[in-house]
Amino acid sequence: MSIVSILDTAPVWQGSSPSRALRESLRTAPEAERMGYHRYWVAEHHNAPFIASCAPPVLVARLAAATSRIRVGSGGVMLPNHPPLVVAEQFGTLEALSPGRIDLGVGRSPGTDMSTAQALRRVSSPPGSQAYRDQVRELVRLLSPRPGDPVVAVPAAGGAPDVWLLGSSVDNARFAGELGLPFAFAHHIRPHNAAPALRAYRDAFRPSAAFPEPRTLLAASVIVADSTAHAEWLAGPSRVIVAQSLKGVRNGPNVTPEDAAKMHWTAEEDAVLRERMAHHVIGDPETVRERLDELLKQTEADELMVLTLVHDYDERLRSYELLAKTLLAETMAADIC
Repeated sequence: MSIVSILDTAPVWQGSSPSRALRESLRTAPEAERMGYHRYWVAEHHNAPFIASCAPPVLVARLAAATSRIRVGSGGVMLPNHPPLVVAEQFGTLEALSPGRIDLGVGRSPGTDMSTAQALRRVSSPPGSQAYRDQVRELVRLLSPRPGDPVVAVPAAGGAPDVWLLGSSVDNARFAGELGLPFAFAHHIRPHNAAPALRAYRDAFRPSAAFPEPRTLLAASVIVADSTAHAEWLAGPSRVIVAQSLKGVRNGPNVTPEDAAKMHWTAEEDAVLRERMAHHVIGDPETVRERLDELLKQTEADELMVLTLVHDYDERLRSYELLAKTLLAETMAADIC
């Protein structure tokens, strides 16, 4: 396994702040580059007090300026929230400033509640599968301007970012294949769809000028620690996040591992949480390696992208280091200890 990347949502924790979360992202990207990670993507969420990443192009610009080699991009821009021309201009500008390093991942989820989505979509097309597909096609056209086009995303004229389609369904995977775009599957959201969706993508793939061969990426929840017991303790907040999501009550910052450890679940709740957490890859380096090897074997994904929700910054960085040592030994910088 040689291509491993990071998905960062800039999580906000109890006792912290959105400002601190974003500053930690800016600290992490250069470290990820040093460790040998291939991409560093940031998410788009709105009106969520537990996530600070809501403006991908702004954050990508800062991340690109703070690094020199690693690819940076969106995982992703929620296209129904934005006019395609604006997205093409923003990411065309980013590509012009950091040539060959920008990824534009786009998805169709609102990344928020429906009331906030309505506020975001005042200048864009309404949500819906066909509207989204039309927006994607328009975006691709704007990033590949032709002579005589009446509307041009000027910064993209000299070179466009790589466009990735994001999704967690077979339909989205097939659509990406039909367009000849690379596809990033959200295993951390719908793990059971992974293998059939990536298979449908490869079956539907039509070569494009930018991508003559299919290209797939699998995004998974991963936490690594020196021992499996400690990794499970670090994953306590993730269990709370899952429990809150099931009840629809996520209203504040993410809890700490200490607070998570104090929470008690009924036998029924515990069974549901164990089932919902089964797809999270949590453990010591060897356990994580074995599980990720099996996951990539099952899905035949070309790349792995990890989402690591760990409260303490140093512990989070340690997880990335252990994973890099385990999976990227040949490309790591010599000064990692």
